[in-house]
Amino acid sequence: MTTTPRRTIHVAHSPDADDAFMFWAMAAGKIDTGDRRYVHELGDIESLNRRALAGELEVTAVSLHAYAYLADRYALLAHGASIGDRYGPRIVAREPAPPPADARAALAGRLVAVPGELTTAFLTLRLYQPAVRHVVVPFDQIEAFVAAGQADAGLLIHEGQLTFADRGLHLWADMGEWWYQETHLPLPLGGNVVRRDLGADLMRAIARDLKASIEYGLAHRAEALRHAHGFSRGLDLGLTDRFVGMYVNAYTVDYGVLGRRAVTELLKRGFAAGLIPAPSPSPTGDLAFVAADS
Repeated sequence: MTTTPRRTIHVAHSPDADDAFMFWAMAAGKIDTGDRRYVHELGDIESLNRRALAGELEVTAVSLHAYAYLADRYALLAHGASIGDRYGPRIVAREPAPPPADARAALAGRLVAVPGELTTAFLTLRLYQPAVRHVVVPFDQIEAFVAAGQADAGLLIHEGQLTFADRGLHLWADMGEWWYQETHLPLPLGGNVVRRDLGADLMRAIARDLKASIEYGLAHRAEALRHAHGFSRGLDLGLTDRFVGMYVNAYTVDYGVLGRRAVTELLKRGFAAGLIPAPSPSPTGDLAFVAADS
């Protein structure tokens, strides 16, 4: 009796509570992945963006900003997105914020610490206020960088969105709320992509496995949350639960019609502003997503 050799697939994602939650079932062998064996790699999102540009990774989390540069080599998976519904990356500073109507103009010319030039946070910042100056700082050092006076403001992703006040910093703008006011859409921040050269059948199988992992985690939330807590960089279990709830939601199971519209709108606006290349044959064209049921 012979057995079919298992196909090894390398999957990369961030060492963050939300990614840990959604990939837990896959990594822990809780779901049946057939003849596919997944090897997980961890890296900060800007590093993963850069590695995807080089085509190194078969499946990886990326910023949707970076996807504009990857669409020829990678397809978007319909599952595993991080989407903020009226919340997202936050601009914070040492000094109290001006009135909301003045905050945008007040940022012009100021130095903002950002987590990477390919992050969606950076793209939304440039759409919000193109006249900022910026310096790239590792995402988990931005709060300290701003608190120490090394930048006028900081653009926070991940847990920093919940902890900045502990360092005496003040919220100037929430990019997810600003985006909603502009578009009446949620803000798509990160997604998972699969390399097109794997072929349509394997790409769909990977999509099924990823969706099954997310659904298993949501169905076994307490166990998945305990695992995710180990990646939460100092958050207590309650805040970890809150953070995971922000970025593992119905859009994570599947972008859905609204999530797909949001991605298209973000990339269309980035292209119109001259910040990114057109991610599809037409800058107003809909993007294709690889789904578990496609």
